[in-house]
Amino acid sequence: MPLPASARVDIERFWTTIERSGEIGVGRPGGLSRLALGDADKEIRDLFVAWCREAGLTVRIDAIGNIFARRAGQDDTLPPVMMGSHLDTQVNGGRFDGIAGVLGGLEVIRTLDAIGHRTRRPLELVNWTNEEGGRFSPPMVGSGVFTGVYTLDWAQERRDDDGKSMGEELQRVSYAGEAQAAPPPLDAYFEFHIEQGPILDREGFQVGVVTGGYASTGTIVEFRGETAHTGPWPMEKRRNALAAGARLLTAVDDLGWEFAGSGGKATAARLVAWPNKPGIISDWAQVTCDVRHADPEAAAVMAERMLRAAHEAAARASCGIEILDTWRWGGKVFAEEMIGLVRETSLALGYRTRDILSQAGHDAYFLARDTPSAMIFAPCKNGITHNNNELSTREDLEPGLNVLLRAVVARADR
Repeated sequence: MPLPASARVDIERFWTTIERSGEIGVGRPGGLSRLALGDADKEIRDLFVAWCREAGLTVRIDAIGNIFARRAGQDDTLPPVMMGSHLDTQVNGGRFDGIAGVLGGLEVIRTLDAIGHRTRRPLELVNWTNEEGGRFSPPMVGSGVFTGVYTLDWAQERRDDDGKSMGEELQRVSYAGEAQAAPPPLDAYFEFHIEQGPILDREGFQVGVVTGGYASTGTIVEFRGETAHTGPWPMEKRRNALAAGARLLTAVDDLGWEFAGSGGKATAARLVAWPNKPGIISDWAQVTCDVRHADPEAAAVMAERMLRAAHEAAARASCGIEILDTWRWGGKVFAEEMIGLVRETSLALGYRTRDILSQAGHDAYFLARDTPSAMIFAPCKNGITHNNNELSTREDLEPGLNVLLRAVVARADR
């Protein structure tokens, strides 16, 4: 039985769910501070699991804490169609980034239940662990383990600023699951997300069809120097790790401005040092930074120059250097058949539709390595995100949710 032509999500029911989520982990006014595996993340996870079970879904949790909720298909032996995103936020996050994708997938399932439509293939809804990387670096750890980009042991040893590991915190919040953190065969993956940029809102488009992502490289660099008195110690003998870190971040920021005219971006994201006190030179510093560009060749040049700048900063400050971590994502990762399905579905529904590149990192990039995947973007006001003023309205989100509904069903009913 085909999906009725009139089938649409219940936007008020979805909005009630979003509003309830917005009460958990409240940060600055209007926003959220729901860092991965903290108490607020546990609370929203518990509520999400309860919602899924109320909808009759079978819930399983894997060893890195990813939550999967399954709706049986007519032929439950077929590989499932998966939807999802993340419920964790940045320390000054909004109420929609990632969250709209998880709760939007739940709304798709609730809509199918309401109209009595059982898809041929099973459906799975997922909440990925630590997508943001705001507490445990790097981002997208849960989906990275699931897809084999990272090992489980490596991920469990990621530590926050207080020295707590992901493995310890998974146990503490009771989300160290027993399911294997590896994918069964999947038919497809869909991720609904706010754009996190100003293009759709500025140009008046209702749905963004994501054709790929900016090629991005991020890194964590450690500098090692030597403590000394800031007064008498000669300049030529100083090994100031803090100065090395500051030089790298300035060089990265300059790199972003150099490539800004062609759309490139570079972020001086984080600098921590020890002792980081007046009167004493810091002997340790750690820097996090990244570069990205729509053109993969330009992105590769930026990444090489970022690495070179790190070594030049170490040499200038007479410090040792170690590249602790490097991560890469983006490019033309999404299957043409999936891009086409999203585009055709949106146009068939009469929405103002635009192809668009994602400029942020998303779990869908990792899924797309082995599974046909697609992303659907909805507008957000002025492109503001990772900020408590992040805002998407019902009217902004409803078209993309309806595209998600119909594209998922079309794929699952094949």
